[in-house]
Amino acid sequence: MQELRFDDRVAVITGAGRGLGRSYALLLAARGAKVIVNDPGAGMKGDGIDAGPAEAVVREIRSAGGEAVACMDSVATPEGGKAIIDAAMDNYGRIDILIHNAGIVRRSPLDELSYEDFETVLDVHLRGGFHVLRSAFPHMKAAGYGRVVMTGSISGLYGNAGVTNYSVAKTGLIGLTNVAALEGAPHNVKCNIILPAAVTRMSEGVDTSAFPPMDPELVAPAVAWLSHEACSVTGDMLISAAGRIARAFIAESPGVYHPSWTLEDVAAEMTAIRKADDPVVFPVVPSGQLDHLRYSFAMASED
Repeated sequence: MQELRFDDRVAVITGAGRGLGRSYALLLAARGAKVIVNDPGAGMKGDGIDAGPAEAVVREIRSAGGEAVACMDSVATPEGGKAIIDAAMDNYGRIDILIHNAGIVRRSPLDELSYEDFETVLDVHLRGGFHVLRSAFPHMKAAGYGRVVMTGSISGLYGNAGVTNYSVAKTGLIGLTNVAALEGAPHNVKCNIILPAAVTRMSEGVDTSAFPPMDPELVAPAVAWLSHEACSVTGDMLISAAGRIARAFIAESPGVYHPSWTLEDVAAEMTAIRKADDPVVFPVVPSGQLDHLRYSFAMASED
């Protein structure tokens, strides 16, 4: 296969100073992309500011012959999100790729989680995704081209004890991804979400001694493909964990139809309602929501 490159493409990558984001930035830059390396250098709880990580990645890219600019603004505010996208427009005059990877962790059991810790994590992951996408989307639509990669988590699919805030934020990003995929489709703007697993700073406090190799570099190729013009999917969720790449998707059981229900009917039919031997899947694009409704309505029309 011909080498997939990003020559003349401009990529904004949030949280690109370390871990997964750094790997994405280095790979895209090595393949020709001009990269906005966004990272305020905060600690894992979102505290502090340090220009060092973003600047170090920029130096690494430039020393290898690539082009990159460091950006210290935070995704956590609308102003910060706009400033991050403006950095691409001001330096390179365009934005082709947006990878929202920024994230923090504040662990706590559900019944002890503070409102501050809940909101702060959502500010970076979920609202941060909206802030940068809201600013980038008009530019991409006007150009008739864009590739967007949000960062979810298997915690957003299945939940994870001790990180209510993180799990909620990651689930929310699935909804954001789906809407962007639907609204971007007429404009050649594709939006997908990666559900990565890698041993990084965010693994602190987790015993990873028995894990197989899970370096960020194992995830980067999947994210790069989703960012490339050759990407053929939109509204998809890709899992990348320990060398395994898979598609995750939402499925429904076929369900049971009755023209009317009682509470006792629901109880009696629950086994059949939950029966998922023949699952139904409605792709997000072009019309997942409508397809779901049509499927449900068809049962009623057969009565």
